[in-house]
Amino acid sequence: MAVDLTKPVLVVDDYNTMIRIMHNLLKQLGFEHVDDANDGSTALTKLRARDYGLVISDWNMEPMTGFALLQEMRSDPSLAEIPFIMVTAESKTENVIAAKKAGVSNYIVKPFNAQTLKNKIDAVFGEVEASAPAA
Repeated sequence: MAVDLTKPVLVVDDYNTMIRIMHNLLKQLGFEHVDDANDGSTALTKLRARDYGLVISDWNMEPMTGFALLQEMRSDPSLAEIPFIMVTAESKTENVIAAKKAGVSNYIVKPFNAQTLKNKIDAVFGEVEASAPAA
């Protein structure tokens, strides 16, 4: 499945600076429409109102965490297929395992740059750069 740059992306983070950074990175990568939400509850409302192509969410937020948002999305048939990238400052193995079990599409540990974000998005959509070295 190719990345559809015209489909809106929803960035979910309770930190406005991080939202601005993500907006800028996604625009650099060619995404035309980037929306944001400051917690999982707001994100769910937006997800039910618009057809998103990708969700990029922070883990730690109140009152609804990114992990709870992921669980809600995966249990809702209308949202279950939307790719979900979790962003967190914590690289605890148990968090990565929990997110994988809950159906996360990919996982990014802060800090990261535009290339890391692009690589994670490409991996979600099955696009591998021809110039990328084999892992």
